[in-house]
Amino acid sequence: MGRQDEIVAERVKKLHELRKIGVNPYPNKYEADSNAKELQEKHKKLKSEASTKDNVSLAGRLLNIRDMGKIAFCTLYDGTGNVQVVLQEKETPEKVREFFKKFIDGGDFVGVQGNVFRTKRGELSVLVKKLELLTKSILPLPDKFHGIVDDEERLRRRYLEIIMNPETRELFVRKSKFWNSIRAFMIARGFLEVETPVLENSAGGASATPFETHHNALDVDIYLRISMGELWQKKLMVAGYPKTFEIGRQFRNEGMDAEHLQDYTQMEFYWGYACYEDGMKLVEEMYKHVAKEVYGKTEFEYKGVKFDLGKKWKVIDYADTIKKDLHIDIWSASKQEMESKLRELKQEFAHGLERGRLVDLLWKVCRKTIVGPAFLTGQPVEVSPLAKRNPKDARKVEQFQVILAGSEMGNGYSELNDAFDQEARFEEQRKMREAGDNEAQEHDESFVEALKYGMPPTCGFGVSERLFSLLENKPIRECVIFPLMKPVDIDKGKEKEK
Repeated sequence: MGRQDEIVAERVKKLHELRKIGVNPYPNKYEADSNAKELQEKHKKLKSEASTKDNVSLAGRLLNIRDMGKIAFCTLYDGTGNVQVVLQEKETPEKVREFFKKFIDGGDFVGVQGNVFRTKRGELSVLVKKLELLTKSILPLPDKFHGIVDDEERLRRRYLEIIMNPETRELFVRKSKFWNSIRAFMIARGFLEVETPVLENSAGGASATPFETHHNALDVDIYLRISMGELWQKKLMVAGYPKTFEIGRQFRNEGMDAEHLQDYTQMEFYWGYACYEDGMKLVEEMYKHVAKEVYGKTEFEYKGVKFDLGKKWKVIDYADTIKKDLHIDIWSASKQEMESKLRELKQEFAHGLERGRLVDLLWKVCRKTIVGPAFLTGQPVEVSPLAKRNPKDARKVEQFQVILAGSEMGNGYSELNDAFDQEARFEEQRKMREAGDNEAQEHDESFVEALKYGMPPTCGFGVSERLFSLLENKPIRECVIFPLMKPVDIDKGKEKEK
């Protein structure tokens, strides 16, 4: 029997003994009248070795126990912070100390009641007078100093990492503030928060490979959405809502890397009677607002690249940048010339790609060198089938993408509201799908029909939680509280064979 098995057996034995003496190791409720954060704030001026008459009750998990015989020190974490609880001979009732020594282990949830004081070393503490077991922990927590070393195990058992690592706990507090700051920003500017379908009859609103499933009751094949209700929100523009936005989960059945996951949170807004230039101004304001609200700064670093959101944002042209960096003119170059350039750049690509895909691959080579903050504009029509054409140059669309540290961190455009132009572009996308391009968009007849009723000039924009991971300077999977993992056999710790 290994050390872990011995610990588990000992705790299970305690569990049985508790029940024998009539103690419920899993009571339903505990009334706490204070928490660690409130105590630390209220008594921050309390001097060392000073005590108060405050009698408080707290509840939380014991993270570690140092039993020194006549006195025991424990760290209690209650979700708001840590506070030390102390059991001392002649101060803590003997029955309480005996119960503690016999039945309480690190990891247990307890409720304590006692007086607040500060130790000789300056640690704010509660001198325990009463103690109640609230949940008996059977499995021991990871070692405080070593934690979970294996990254897969750390992400799989994220709850343990959150218990042991305050930095991880704070990361997800910031993530909540990140999305709430965006929500508050949009609402303050008159945008209506909406909810659109997650299950769709056709995968529209983006160029991506969807997840497919089957709806048993309707007996139809359906898709998990690949955009944050883009076509639905534009139908709401048709309906007459002038400003809408949605924050939610979307799903793409594609590769995983430091910046991409299969399911993630995104925000998209749609703004009637506005164009892409209006959107650029609003987005720049929003990013600066979020940075200051969540981090209190505008200067960041991602993968060694430093950038400042507080600076004036540049506007760069798509074709001009490719021509300057790669010495190829996308407007006049043939498919063969673009393929040759991609091979020269050692970029992998599938055989038979359409012009739009080849142009996009060339752009992505250039993007890696742009620090930003910058707006990319002047995208070709082939790479953006839902954007409105630029009236000054029909080869281009009125699109803008946010570029930070070599990565795309947001995408928007003046929405196409010409139903016949949209129908023609959907038809081109259909041909691309038939030729083998799984990311090409499907022809959505219901959306074209809605456009024929009339949609006002509209600016749309979307940003995903990739922006949060960039501001944190971490891979996106690290910034998902419970990332999708391969299933494992918990007993054997090995992946199940498919």
